[in-house]
Amino acid sequence: MLYPLLRPALFSLDPETAHGLTLSGLDLARRLGLLALLPRTQGRPARVMGIDFPNAVGLAAGLDKDGAHIDALAALGFGFLEIGTVTPRAQPGNPRPRLFRLPRAEAIINRMGFNNRGVDNLVRNVEASAFKGVLGINIGKNKDTPNEHAVDDYLACLDKVYAHASYVTVNISSPNTQNLRELQRDEALDALLSAIKLRQSELAQRHGRYVPVALKIAPDLDDAQIAAIAALLMMHRIDAVIATNTTIARDAVAGLPHAEETGGLSGAPVRAASTRVIRELARHLKGEVPIIGVGGILSADDAQEKIDAGASLVQLYSGLIYRGPALVRECVRRLAR
Repeated sequence: MLYPLLRPALFSLDPETAHGLTLSGLDLARRLGLLALLPRTQGRPARVMGIDFPNAVGLAAGLDKDGAHIDALAALGFGFLEIGTVTPRAQPGNPRPRLFRLPRAEAIINRMGFNNRGVDNLVRNVEASAFKGVLGINIGKNKDTPNEHAVDDYLACLDKVYAHASYVTVNISSPNTQNLRELQRDEALDALLSAIKLRQSELAQRHGRYVPVALKIAPDLDDAQIAAIAALLMMHRIDAVIATNTTIARDAVAGLPHAEETGGLSGAPVRAASTRVIRELARHLKGEVPIIGVGGILSADDAQEKIDAGASLVQLYSGLIYRGPALVRECVRRLAR
């Protein structure tokens, strides 16, 4: 109820400053017991990747890159949280400004560049949290790691986060790390998934627990690329696919302030592209690999659209910036019908 009153003040600030203040404010509200007063909506449980989710609405990666605000975010009613993207070594990301709002389009452009404090710091934050729910950890490669050695970064992160995650997401689709999306190509993706699955098997034996692995892909894929990725997902028995990350397309925001900024576009303009990828994936996967739908969810109807297209779960991020925490409850309520 308060968010519509707070939003004008937050939108008057630099977006990255507002982001930090919002998360700090949530932490304070949790410590004061205020988040416990939020209304609760009973969701419909879902079993995906062998995991029991209390509801089908999750937080997408990117909002809490270091896992520093897990307990506060968990109080907003999500069925699961995904933190990261985290890299083996800490890195500052791209120079500021690197985050831009496009309010007329209910959109955001970011070129953050996997800014994070490194995987060891994230693990410490997870260990310090009280959260016992479903936690995904999203992993990536360092900016200065060439693609031919990218697998080493992913395996290093997988080793560190495996014991602390409900599932792990391999992010190869951010447009803000140079050449990262090249890992979506057939041969590179085949090699990466092969290495990831081998290490996953070794870690499952070592820890006595199987932790599913998901792959996060871009919306800027044609039908042939989607079909090829689907085939590799099934061949390597990847546990889930997250569709989609941000887009590099600008048609939907042409002429708006900041529209020409480099980076990934999220929010309402990516909704249709994301849903198209989900629908195509579902056509090829035929239920063998579950889909987590994300991209442009700003209403309960948008969340239902992703489910109707073939997703088993959905995730929110940019919609929270424009709609606030009420969006979580709306989506949970709608998907529980």
